[in-house]
Amino acid sequence: MLLQNIPIILASVSSVETNETILAIFSQAGPVVKFVIIFLLLMSITCWTIIFMKFTMFRSAIRKSEKFIDIFWNSKSLANAYNETKKIHESHIAEVFRHGYIELGRLLKLRESDGTNLRAKSIGKSMNWTDNLDGSLRRAINNESQRLGRAIPFLATTGNTAPFIGLFGTVWGIMDSFHGIAQKGNASLAVVAPGIAEALVATAAGLVAAIPAVVAYNYFVTKLEGMNIDMEAFKDDFLNIIRREMMKSSQKTHDRDDA
Repeated sequence: MLLQNIPIILASVSSVETNETILAIFSQAGPVVKFVIIFLLLMSITCWTIIFMKFTMFRSAIRKSEKFIDIFWNSKSLANAYNETKKIHESHIAEVFRHGYIELGRLLKLRESDGTNLRAKSIGKSMNWTDNLDGSLRRAINNESQRLGRAIPFLATTGNTAPFIGLFGTVWGIMDSFHGIAQKGNASLAVVAPGIAEALVATAAGLVAAIPAVVAYNYFVTKLEGMNIDMEAFKDDFLNIIRREMMKSSQKTHDRDDA
């Protein structure tokens, strides 16, 4: 049993020694290198916080939007679908519909005040009437896209700048190391190695912060593009429903006038 546990024991000892080595290197680093490493650590923590929050937000938005789409197509009226949106939060498509339905009600009241209603006197006027609704839906899509995409650019900023910040710390650390060599007049490995190790930790910290940020940024941008496509598709479906109802109402009005 003892022989079987030797690899595990050695691995644990190696891990502890590695952690102690990194802490020792950090403690011996110069103030600039320490500042760079701490700054990169804060950037990494912020990125992981954003990743967790956005992953949770996107998953919830997609799931609840799928639920709302089923409710929308199975509802007997737009009013019923609107009432259901009050129970569904964080859904980007439900939010777009909510803005569209409110704008639709506002336009209907304006038409009624002018002596007209949804039964427009001409198809041309009906189409112009839906332009306002289309604009409202587009504004809602833009608002939802901005809400969902908030804080994602920070991931791109971290991915682009963290390696260079780490490289700056490395260059500064190497400069300090060579300065120390010049003062001591000794270029042996025992003198050079600690300073180079301290400097390289900054580059490692920059890569540790940048790699997850880049991966997460590409993932969220792809997801956001898909969600924007879904909102645009829903907008077109919603407008087509309104236009069909207008055309039916206009046709009935013309048939009644002809009779």
